[in-house]
Amino acid sequence: MKLLIKNVHAVDRGLDEITDILIVDARIVRMGTGIVEICDGEGDRVIDGTGLTAMPGLFDMHVHFRDPGQTHKEDILTGCRAALAGGVTGVLTMPNTQPPVDSAETLSYILEKAKGTGVSVYPVACITKGMTGGELTDFAALKAAGAAAFSDDGRPVKNAETMRLALAEAKRQGVLVCSHCEDLDIINGGIMHRGTVSEELGVKGMDRASEDYITAREIVLASSVGGRIHICHVSTKGSVDIIREAKRLGVQVTCETAPHYFMLTHEKLRSRDANDRMNPPLREETDRAAIEAAVIDGTIDCIVTDHAPHTATEKTNFELAPNGIVGLETSLAATLTALYHTGKLTLQDIVERMSIRPRQLLGLAPQTLRVGANADLILVDTEKRWTVVPEKLHSKSHNTAFRGMELTGQVQMTITDGIVRYECGC
Repeated sequence: MKLLIKNVHAVDRGLDEITDILIVDARIVRMGTGIVEICDGEGDRVIDGTGLTAMPGLFDMHVHFRDPGQTHKEDILTGCRAALAGGVTGVLTMPNTQPPVDSAETLSYILEKAKGTGVSVYPVACITKGMTGGELTDFAALKAAGAAAFSDDGRPVKNAETMRLALAEAKRQGVLVCSHCEDLDIINGGIMHRGTVSEELGVKGMDRASEDYITAREIVLASSVGGRIHICHVSTKGSVDIIREAKRLGVQVTCETAPHYFMLTHEKLRSRDANDRMNPPLREETDRAAIEAAVIDGTIDCIVTDHAPHTATEKTNFELAPNGIVGLETSLAATLTALYHTGKLTLQDIVERMSIRPRQLLGLAPQTLRVGANADLILVDTEKRWTVVPEKLHSKSHNTAFRGMELTGQVQMTITDGIVRYECGC
């Protein structure tokens, strides 16, 4: 099967030009201007890329697909459909499922179900058995069974010595540990950022010290064993400052954030809509600005979503609803809107943070726009304006904080293994 993409703006590390891209049987076989190829076989297609930008498929290293155990919210198949609609061709799935991902059997279930979706699904295994914070899982056995990283995401590992031992074992096994940085004693039942808005709404707040403290703890522990630590969903100025200094000192720390943390603040929660609640929460303008600056200067390595589906019924009550929002279908558009169209990042910068760097951190082969590479790419209309309508999302759940917002930039086509997996009907 052949796909010929004509006159497209191709962007990758070291690449920024108008070109044609010829794909034959899942591989990019030619690039350059004026390619003429007979495409009249079954499944062959010529695609007019004029006005579109080709990028390597994105990789989201923080998603929750709720499968197994909570498939009424999302499952691997619907999660992958949402990913493809957002230009995401690879994901790292978190282990706080039911049961948690602490066995070879659960890993096998995830990997088997993901086959044929067109998305490369890499499951994360638990740090502790049952995500209880107690006994460590068998890192070696779980790695052999397909675990791509280790985390108890959704909860912190409360005991520092347990976390230190986990980091030491991860170093021995050559795997990454991803930390949900939250001190539950400081949180103490809080449901949103602790600040003026929480006080005015009369609800319990989550002090940013919770995140800052555990971020600092993880960095100290990683440094003590000479290991790596990846800090999940950074949301505070304090955490950014701690991570930036640790990097300067040579600690092997990396981190991620999500678009809502560099675009929105706790002011959005004045409407008392639970679809604006997530953990960590939206914080203050000083935090938002610090997160944005850290994405721009590279202190924050990756842009992720923390895609966390919940049903409409669950999100009805502002104070009782679970935390979390969906984000796979809005992440690139939000990033283009906030950082590219404002001149703060180039398209190459966005490829680095949303495709190259996350794969690099996990030791995965990069997806590139090069002759001989696997045909794993997306076509984006960077100028397309569209309004986020929750009901039109491909996820089973529609709990987005970007509902009703106009974003600029939209994925038009997603191709993996040379097959068009998603095509925008807009």
